[in-house]
This record gives sequence, C-alpha cells and structure tokens, in this order.
Amino acid sequence: MQLFQREEIERVIRLDTEVVNVIEDGFSALITKNVHMPPIMRVDVPINNGEVDIKSAYIEGYDSFAVKLSSGFFNNPQKGLPSANGMMILLSAETGVPKAVLADNGLLTDIRTAAAGAVAAKYCSRKDSRTAGIIGTGAQARLQLQALTLVRPIEHVHVYGRRTEKAEEFKQDIQKMLGLNVSVCKSPQEVVEESDIVVTTTPSKEPIVKAEWLHPGLHITAMGSDAEHKQELDCAVINHADIFVCDVIEQSKRLGELRNCPSYTIEKAIELGEITSGSQQGRLTNEQVTVCDLSGTGVQDTAIARHVYSLLVSKEETIHERR
Repeated sequence: MQLFQREEIERVIRLDTEVVNVIEDGFSALITKNVHMPPIMRVDVPINNGEVDIKSAYIEGYDSFAVKLSSGFFNNPQKGLPSANGMMILLSAETGVPKAVLADNGLLTDIRTAAAGAVAAKYCSRKDSRTAGIIGTGAQARLQLQALTLVRPIEHVHVYGRRTEKAEEFKQDIQKMLGLNVSVCKSPQEVVEESDIVVTTTPSKEPIVKAEWLHPGLHITAMGSDAEHKQELDCAVINHADIFVCDVIEQSKRLGELRNCPSYTIEKAIELGEITSGSQQGRLTNEQVTVCDLSGTGVQDTAIARHVYSLLVSKEETIHERR
C-alpha cells in the first residue's frame, strides 16, 4: 500500500478540463454502468459546528474504487483553519486490499466538487453566460468560479458574503488569480438579479435564494445542501424552474434541496448523469430557468481517486526510468 501526502498530490492534480471530463464521465457512469453506491454515512459534531461524511462507490468493470472520509467543521476559519478536511482510500476491486491512501486533507473533494459545478453549468447554463454570481466566500466559492471559467466565457463576477471583509478578500483574490472584474454585493438578491449563472456555496440552514429574484435565462447551481439540516433554495425556486437537475434524485430527497420541497413533482426531476450520457436533454432555450442541486456522490470520489492515482503512479514510473 502506498501513502501519498497532500504535497505529492498537489504536484500532479489541477482543476482543469481533464478533471472536469473525469467527473463528467463519473456522472454518466451512474446511468450507463452498474454502480454500487451506498447512502452517505454522516457523523454530526454539533458542539463544534462540524460533520464527517463517508462516501463510496464501486463502478462495475473498474479495477479499483474509493472510500472517502471528509469533514466540514465550519467554525474552523475563525481558528485560522480550513473548514474542509479528509482523505481517500483506494481499494482493489478484485481483492479489497488497499492500494493507496490519499492523505489529501480534502483537496480532492474540493476539486471534484468544483468540477461537478462546471459539468452542471456546461449542460444547464446558457452558452453565452458571461456574468457569474457567487454566494459564499470560502475556498469552494473560489474553486467553483475557477471551474466555471473552464466551460463558460465569464467576464464579470458578483459576490455576496455575510462578512464584507471576506467578500473583499474574495474580490482581491479573484482579480489576481483569474483577472476578472468582481463586484461585492450587499445582498443575495443583488447577486441573483445581476447574474447569468449563480453558484451557492454555503452551509446555510435557511433558504438564501428566493423565487421572486429569478429571471429568464438564469442558471443556479446549489452545492451547499448535503445534510438534512441544510437548505440554500426556497422551495418556490425549484417549483419555478423550467428544469430541475440533481446528481442523484433519492439523495437530493434525503439530503439535498428536494428534501425541503415536498410539493415538487419528482417525476420532473432529471439526474445530471442522464444529461451527460445523452439520455435526457438539459437546457433547450436561452429563456429557461434551470436549477441544479449537487449534494456530492461516492462515484465522483472514485472517479477522481482513480484519476489522481494514475497520475501519481505515472510520475513515479517516469522518475524511476530517469534513474
């Protein structure tokens, strides 16, 4: 068994088009392949505003699969620590013997989550979308925007955060990193009304996006609700959408935005893998309002763990050959 630390993983993995394609293939596998993916196991640590999730998925025909442990402790930024952490174990699908421990401290989860947002935007947003709205100012907010620029010609960004100083930091970071114009907004409403694509990246327990703010052509990706106590979208937003997409319908009903919207006709919901695999269509017109709820799946973790492991092994072989 090989152990890879975050520093080693960072040298080979990037949030790029290749990773977006890997995650897109993972979504398609949920529809086109026989996938064994158990429900997410979660341990809550409410006294410290924390949670730990365990996710996994075996894709039939693959020689390995991942078991991922990820944590989110949302008081950590006040302590100078990142809120996300975790690790992945890659197991042989033939023997169950661990092939590698990817001690990535949550890096791979961050990257695959952002890549999933890019896949959602690729199939659900208008191709000419140039204005992005980000609600939230943490690491995932930055990564979601970076991933979005891989699939859409983003020129301007509107951001809202509960703490103005964090929103200003986000603005400075994005202008330096991506060279985009960034406006700090006074409310989530301003973000939604001024944007072509909106991404919500918060651990909110109450809806922060309302239906009366929606406008023709808007796409929303909500990726913060991944537990029974979380919610970013008012139910009316989902009911108002022309197309509602999620990673897995049953998971969205249990942990995602559908849990808070019992009035929605489930038969209308589309899984993202149905669109990426070609069995369903995403956005059909520039006027449609589209919403995608991403609560994160084990198949995404298996996809990125296998991908980064192949990169790590290839690098080691190259170094050995040079010697």
